[in-house]
Amino acid sequence: MATTTTKTTTVTADLAISLDGCIAGPGVTPDNPGGDGAEPLFEWIHNLASWRERQGMTGGEENRDSELMREWFDATGAVVMGRMMYDTGADFWGENPPFRTPVLVLTHRPHPTLVKQGGTTFTFVTEGIHSALAQARKAAGDRNVDIAGGARTVRQYLRAGLIDELHLHMVPALLGDGLRLFEGVGAGRLEQVRAEATPLATHLKYRVVR
Repeated sequence: MATTTTKTTTVTADLAISLDGCIAGPGVTPDNPGGDGAEPLFEWIHNLASWRERQGMTGGEENRDSELMREWFDATGAVVMGRMMYDTGADFWGENPPFRTPVLVLTHRPHPTLVKQGGTTFTFVTEGIHSALAQARKAAGDRNVDIAGGARTVRQYLRAGLIDELHLHMVPALLGDGLRLFEGVGAGRLEQVRAEATPLATHLKYRVVR
C-alpha cells in the first residue's frame, strides 16, 4: 500500500541585517518605519525586479539578489508580524501590500480582519505567538511561514524554539545603534545552509539546530 508524506511547514525569518546585527535603526515610529540611519538596510532591495513586481511596478534589475527575493516570495504561504511592524508599514504598503498571502498580526488590541488587494489579508491575533503560528501554518498549506518582524517578534519565536531557518541578507553597513536582532535571545547552534555574496549583500541561510 502506498504511503503519502505530509510536508512539515518550515518556519523562517527572512531579514536584512547590518554587520553590527541591527535590523532597524533607533527611533522607529509609524512615520520613520526603518528607524534613523537605516536606509542602507533596505535601499538595495528597491530596484530589484522581483521587489518591483510585488509593488505593482515594472522594470528593475534581474540579478541574483532579485532571484533570491523571488525565491522567498514564492516559498512563503503565510506571514506573522508584530503590531509595531504593521503600524509602521501599513501606510507604506497601501491597498496592495507585497505579501500576497495571509498575514497574522500579533497584538493586544483586537481589530477586524482587513482584506487588501492582491491576496493579502491582515488577521489580528490576541492569543499570543503560538496561536498566531498555528493559524499561519493552517493558512500556508504546503508553503513556508515567515516570521517577518520586527525584532521583538522574531526574538520571541527564537526563544520559544519555533523558528526552523534564518535567512539573513547582510548589508555592508554599520548602523552603530538600533534594534539588534539577537539581543537577549540566548545561546544556540546554527547549521549553515547557504552563504552567497553579491555586490549588494551577503545572503546567509542557517538551519536552527535543536
